[in-house]
Amino acid sequence: MLVNGKWTEDWQPVQKADEKGRFVRQTSSFRNWITPDGSAGPTGTGGFAAEAGRYRLYIAYICPWASRTLMARALKGLEDMISVTVVAPALSNQGWAFGGYPGADADPLFGASHLHELYTRADPDFTGRATVPVLWDEKTGTMVNNESADIIRMFDTAFEALVPSDIRLYPEDIGDEIDALNARVYDLLNNGVYKSGFASTQVAYDEAVEGVFQMLDELEQRLSDGRDFLFGDRFTEADIRLFVTLIRFDAAYHGLFKTNRRRIADYPALSAYQERVLRLKGVRATVNMDHIVRGYYSIKTLNATGIVPTGPQHVIDLLARTAV
Repeated sequence: MLVNGKWTEDWQPVQKADEKGRFVRQTSSFRNWITPDGSAGPTGTGGFAAEAGRYRLYIAYICPWASRTLMARALKGLEDMISVTVVAPALSNQGWAFGGYPGADADPLFGASHLHELYTRADPDFTGRATVPVLWDEKTGTMVNNESADIIRMFDTAFEALVPSDIRLYPEDIGDEIDALNARVYDLLNNGVYKSGFASTQVAYDEAVEGVFQMLDELEQRLSDGRDFLFGDRFTEADIRLFVTLIRFDAAYHGLFKTNRRRIADYPALSAYQERVLRLKGVRATVNMDHIVRGYYSIKTLNATGIVPTGPQHVIDLLARTAV
């Protein structure tokens, strides 16, 4: 963790818990937006205009929040607009590191060894955890944004004049419905699996795991009417948010995070939906199961021996049959 720009202690998965032992997630700090003309977005300051080759996205395949942005980039056809750098899957004592593992990149801009070095470049007095995703402006040499929800929405609209797209991830006519579903899925499922895995009391765990399966049961019912996606035939950011948790569930959360009441494989509608999303153009390439499993099982507080499991076979088979 950084304190006033200095690395002060080894990385820990839980930096904060409430009085009942519930996991508390850090709030993102950099909230500027890329906009078509460089004007200020809903938060932050202006000056970040949509331009080809100006921005770089730092991600970890293990991280669902980072993978949200990688999916949005692919679905909106922004691969030639925005470069990507992938950090190593296993979190080191100084957090996310560059290189040193197949599929992980060296930092091409500054030769940094750890992601936290970019945070202190953007803010020499930064205090907090150095998280992914990071959206970096190579023109001004600073961080634009590290909140995945913001990044998805700016990718949805900011580059439309440069790369027109038939997909709208946040259609305004159902915006309120998307916001309402996002909030519930985030609390009970996306973050719920983390609240289960990092709970420090039985009460906190019981509460979290109940919410996880309440949400999965509800989503199974929602998708059982034959619809393709959460809002019918329209794929939206709500589907991105759900998918990144589903694809990690059986391989990581079910065992390591103790959300083992049921698997996604036990939900017919959710299983079919998961495969349907995987087959969308560009999505399969955003899923690296080796990084995901190795990353999660490198968390020493949850897996002291560091043994990485093989399988589950049904996930391996799913990824094989959807491979490009």
